[in-house]
Amino acid sequence: MHAFGQTPADLGSRLTVQTGRALLSEREERGRTPVLVGDEAHLMSYEQLESIWMLTNQGMDQDSPLSCLLVGQPTLRRTMKLAVLAALEQRTALRYTMPGMPPKETISYVAHHLKIAGRPDRLFTEDALALIHTTSRGYPRAVNNLSLQALAAACATGKNLVDEAAARAPVSEVVGD
Repeated sequence: MHAFGQTPADLGSRLTVQTGRALLSEREERGRTPVLVGDEAHLMSYEQLESIWMLTNQGMDQDSPLSCLLVGQPTLRRTMKLAVLAALEQRTALRYTMPGMPPKETISYVAHHLKIAGRPDRLFTEDALALIHTTSRGYPRAVNNLSLQALAAACATGKNLVDEAAARAPVSEVVGD
């Protein structure tokens, strides 16, 4: 409500109605459909996700005055499948799951980040990158974390190059070897 320049109502039921009216007004008077982006949506509670459902339910399935983009980890997909969120799941028009990168793309990804950091030279052996790729399954955040930890492990042992042994230390932490 603050984004629309209004003071939010104190009661949840009144706030839902007030927000619905503000969303409809935004679209009807200004010709714009507001977009709600929820990053790390897998961390949202059922109550928060239910509130989003209530906001998208203003037109009783005819039309929604709000577009939502929920971005999160795979657990969000499982949460949305629960019966208590069935109505929100049914209103989901588009779903996308980001696949992991293939091995060549992982190698290019690491090289690109090193270049941005000012290190265009080779810092990882092929064996280390293969292990990082396999363990991370090519998911960028996991590649970042494993690569950073492997760099720290190599540095701690006085190595100028991250080899398979240096990469194995963070991998062991993740896999539990």
